[in-house]
Amino acid sequence: MKRLINVIGSLLLLALMLTLMPSNTLAQGEITCENDVVVQADDWLSKLADKFYGDVFAFPAIVEATNKQATVDDSYATIVYADLIEPGWKVCIPSAADAQAMLSQPEIELADELYVYNWADYIDPDLVTRYQEETGVTIVYDTFESNEDMLAKLQAGATGYDLIFPSDYMVAQMIELDMLAELNIDNIPNFRHLSEFNINPAYDPGNVYSVPYFFGTTGIGYNSAIIDPPPDSWAWLFDPEIACQYEGAGINVLNDQRELIGAALRYLGYSINDSNVNHLNEARDLILAAKPCWKTFKSSGYIDDLFIPGEVAMGHAWNGDVYVAAEEVDTWVYVMPKEGGVVWQDNFVIPKTSTRQATAEHFINWLLDPQINAQNTNYIWYSSPNEAAKPYILPEILEDPSIYVDDETLANLEWLEPFSTEELFEWDRVWTEIKAQ
Repeated sequence: MKRLINVIGSLLLLALMLTLMPSNTLAQGEITCENDVVVQADDWLSKLADKFYGDVFAFPAIVEATNKQATVDDSYATIVYADLIEPGWKVCIPSAADAQAMLSQPEIELADELYVYNWADYIDPDLVTRYQEETGVTIVYDTFESNEDMLAKLQAGATGYDLIFPSDYMVAQMIELDMLAELNIDNIPNFRHLSEFNINPAYDPGNVYSVPYFFGTTGIGYNSAIIDPPPDSWAWLFDPEIACQYEGAGINVLNDQRELIGAALRYLGYSINDSNVNHLNEARDLILAAKPCWKTFKSSGYIDDLFIPGEVAMGHAWNGDVYVAAEEVDTWVYVMPKEGGVVWQDNFVIPKTSTRQATAEHFINWLLDPQINAQNTNYIWYSSPNEAAKPYILPEILEDPSIYVDDETLANLEWLEPFSTEELFEWDRVWTEIKAQ
C-alpha cells in the first residue's frame, strides 16, 4: 500500500511540475534538462536505451524494480530498467546532439552467431549468457594462452573468429600484417565513456582498429601464509638462491614470451622492450639458471589450477588474476617488484576475415555500457578504462593502488612495444632456446 501511495503521489507531482515548468526544461536537484523528449513508443524507448544506457535520465525515475513492478519517485535517475518506462513519459537526453544521434541511429541486423577468441577467465560468464538471452545471438567462445599463440593460430588459417582480444603490442603487429578490419565507431557509441589515458594509443593512433577492453600490470603474486618475508624484487623468481628456497612450495611463471623475457630484462636493468642480442642472451641465461626452481610454465587457467588449490605459493602474474585468487584464498597478495614491470592494455579487435562485423561492434558497445562494464570489472578485478563505469565498480577495486596504479608507480612501468621483423626473430630465437631446455 505504501508503495502504491508513493507511486500515485509521484505521478501527481509529475503532472503538477510539468504544468508549471517550461515545455523544454525539466529540473530536479542539481540536474537540469533542456533536451527532454516524450517517449513515443516501446520500440523507440528500446532504441534510446540501447544507445544511451547509463546516460539517459527519466522523470519520474525508476528507483526500484522487481519482476517488472516499478517504484517511481520525483527525481531524475539513470535508466536501468528501460523496459519499464512507459510511452508518454518524458526522458532527458544529455545533449541535443545526442538526441539527434539517437533518433538517427541505424538499426543493426544481428547475426545468429558470434565467434569470440579471448584470454581464459577474462569475462563474466553471466554477461555472455545475458547477451545471448537479450539478443538471440549465440556466442561461440574460444580461449588462447598468449598473444603469440593467438597470432600463430590465425596465421595457420583459423579465419572464423569475429572478435579477438589482443594486447597492445600485438594490435600493432596485427595492423602491420593487415589482419584487422577498420571499426565503424558509429556502431560503438559507448566509446565516448573511455578515459583519455586509454584511447588514441601509440599502437593504434585514433583507435582505427581497436577499442580498449581492460588494462593492468604484471608483477608477482604470493601466498602470504607461506612466503615470508614478502617478495619485493624480481630476484624472488630469477635468483636461484632465493627462488629455489620455495621450490617445494611451488613457483609458476607465465608461459608468455614478452612477459617472462621482459621481466628478466627489467631485473637485469634493461628495458622490457630491449632487443639487443647480448642483453637477450643474458636474459635467456638468467631464466635457464632459475628454471629448475620453477614448478610450472602456465598463463591460462593458472589461478584456478595452481593458485587457488595451493599447487604453487608464488608466481609471475597479472594483477587482476591474483585478486581473483584472493577472493577464494585471502592470503594471496599482489606486489609490483621494485625494479618495475609491465603496464599493458588488452583490446577488442575485429579480424578482416569476419563476416559478422556489425554484430561484433554491437557486442563491443554492449560490453562498454557503464553498468555492464562495471559488472565485468567486479568479476575480473582489472582496471577498467571506462570512466562512466566507476560509480558502479566496487570501492575495494577503485581504491586499490595496485589495480588503479598511482602516477609514481606508473612512472616505473613500461608499455610493451611492437618489434620489427628482425627484432622479433631474436626474441623468438631466445624463447625457443628457453623452452627447449
